[in-house]
Amino acid sequence: MDWSKWIRQAHRWLSIIFTITVAANFVTMAFEQPPAWVVYSPLLPLFLLLFSGLYMFVLPYVSKGRSVQRGQRIGREPHGQERAEIEQAHQG
Repeated sequence: MDWSKWIRQAHRWLSIIFTITVAANFVTMAFEQPPAWVVYSPLLPLFLLLFSGLYMFVLPYVSKGRSVQRGQRIGREPHGQERAEIEQAHQG
C-alpha cells in the first residue's frame, strides 16, 4: 500500500471518529454540562483531518507538475492537453 492510499484511508477513518466525537458531544450537552475532555475530544481528529485533507488537496497539483517535468526530462514530445498546459505555464 503506498502513502496516498494509506493517507486516504486514514482520512476516512478520522472523519468517522470526528463525527462520533461531535455526536457524543451533543448527546452529553443534552443531559448536563459535559466534562472538558468530551468538549475538546473532536479537536484531535479535526487537527489530523486538516493535514490529511491538505495533503490530498495538493496531491493532484504536485503529481501533474511531476508528470509534465518527467515527460520533458525523458525527451518525448507532449501531446494534446499536456502541450496546452505547458504552453500556458510558460506564458503565465
